[in-house]
Order: sequence, then structure tokens, then C-alpha cells
Amino acid sequence: MTSAPLRSRLRWSGLSRQELALIVITVFWGGTFLIVHTAMDHSGPMFFVGVRFLTAGLLCAVLFWRVLRGIRWREILAGAAIGAAIFGGYGLQTAGLQTIDSSTSAFITAFYVPLVPLLQWIVFRKAPRALTLVGLALAFIGLLLVAGPTADGFAFGEGEILTLISTIPIAAEIILISLFTAKFDLGRLTVVQLLTAGVLGFAAMPVVGESVPAFSWVWVLAAVGMGAVSALIQLTMTWAQRSVSPTKATIIYAAEPVWAGVVGRIAGERIPALAILGAGLIILGTLVSELRIRRRGADAPVVSPSPETPAPPP
Repeated sequence: MTSAPLRSRLRWSGLSRQELALIVITVFWGGTFLIVHTAMDHSGPMFFVGVRFLTAGLLCAVLFWRVLRGIRWREILAGAAIGAAIFGGYGLQTAGLQTIDSSTSAFITAFYVPLVPLLQWIVFRKAPRALTLVGLALAFIGLLLVAGPTADGFAFGEGEILTLISTIPIAAEIILISLFTAKFDLGRLTVVQLLTAGVLGFAAMPVVGESVPAFSWVWVLAAVGMGAVSALIQLTMTWAQRSVSPTKATIIYAAEPVWAGVVGRIAGERIPALAILGAGLIILGTLVSELRIRRRGADAPVVSPSPETPAPPP
């Protein structure tokens, strides 16, 4: 039970427990890009995703074994849909980390935020607002700068392309989580989605021609450790999205690539100044896409967060 001094500090800071939890996991998640990037020297991406999410799913199954006994088919289907999106997003992102550094991957991945309202437009016929389009334009320009202009155009290699494509299923995951978390049991939904992502990772290995890697403590510790972290973060994210507004969560998550860049810099990664500018535009675009202009009486326009976009995951 939360103590009175802690509750007082939380009130004083203006942050709820859920918001503070999202801030903490965003910091941790920003550092995981480097871990996965390092593990790709010892494992294939599909195998790594399989071990990672199967570990996470089994850990959650141990935690929620009591509620799993009453699971319904609708919950299985909902969890499987989220799990398929998780596999698509993290599978492509992990494959991209084979050839690009962790900082670049994190900055490109942030592009999923302005994609969410566009995906809502396609699926739900809900037209995006003007600021959403402005944010998308800023993020797109940032992507071009991160890729790096050359005499022949822009240096979008295989890793950058895979990571960019991964933002589509990541955006889909956000929308699916927003749709299903209020309707189904949290524990059942989390277990099914993580196990689905893990099973799909293993199933994709023969499709992409990937074999089981030679034993290495690097991929073992990275995959199992990431599995444990994924379970914790997925639980925290699903729990927090029930009470944290979509916009607040999006603003918190926008710092994820910043933390990834800090960790990558400490580890020795160096990106050009133009790419840093592009990264800043991507982050700015994610924030602008989540704002709306509101008038208070006859006063000048006041910029405030928009509640339209569901909270993105780290």
C-alpha cells in the first residue's frame, strides 16, 4: 500500500504512479536497442525474437496461472492479434539491427507515433488533424536526414528499410491494445500476446532460411534477459494505459530514442550531426502529431495534447 509520504511526493511532482512507471520503463527500453544490436552478432533475428517473447510469455503464465483456467476464445483471439503485431514489429526491427546501430534504429522506430492516427484513418475512417499531418511531415524529413543525403540520393539501406516497415505493425499493436485492454482480462491478454509473438518467431525461422545459432552466452543472456524485461514492460504498459491519457503516454514514450541515443553514445556509437538534426525532427514530429489547438473564449490559441491517439509502447 502506498505510504502517505510517497503519495505526497507523487502529488507534488504532478505525476501518478502509472506515469512514473512509464518513465522508468522508457529509460530501460531505450537501452535495450544496444543489447539487441550486440546479440545480433551471435543469433539470427527470428530465433532471438522467439526466445525473447516465449520467455516473457512463460514468465507471465507463471504469474497469471490462476486466471488462465477460465480463458475464453475471444481473449485468445484478441491476444493473438496483438501478438502477431508484436512479432511483425519487433521481428523486422530486430532484423534491421543486424546492419544499423542502436541509435539509428531507435530514431527511425519513433516514426510509428505519427503513423498511428493515419492507420486509424485507414481503418476507422477518422481523418487526422492538421497538426498530425505537420508532425508526420517533420518526422518524414527527419527520417531522410537520419538516412543521410548522398550524391545518389538518400542512403536507406536494408536495415533502415526493415526498421521503417516495422513501424507499421508497431502502430497496429498500439491500436489493438487500446481496443482490447478495457474489454478483457489483463493477465490472459498479456500471456497470449507474448506467447504468440514467441511462437511466430520460431515459425518464421525456416521461412527466412534461419537456423538455430551456435550456443553463446551473449544471445542466451540477452534473449532471456530481454524476455524478462519484455514481460515486465508489457505488463506495465498494459496496466498504465488503463489510466494514463494517450497523449501523456505518447510524450513520455517520445523520450525513448533519446535514451537509446545516450546509451549508444556511451557505448561508442557516433552519428553525424545531420542525422542528429534528423533525429530531433522525428522526436519533434511525434510530439507535434499529438497536439491540438484549443481556444479559451476569445483568447489566443492554446496548444494542448490531443486525446485521439492511443498510447504507444516502448
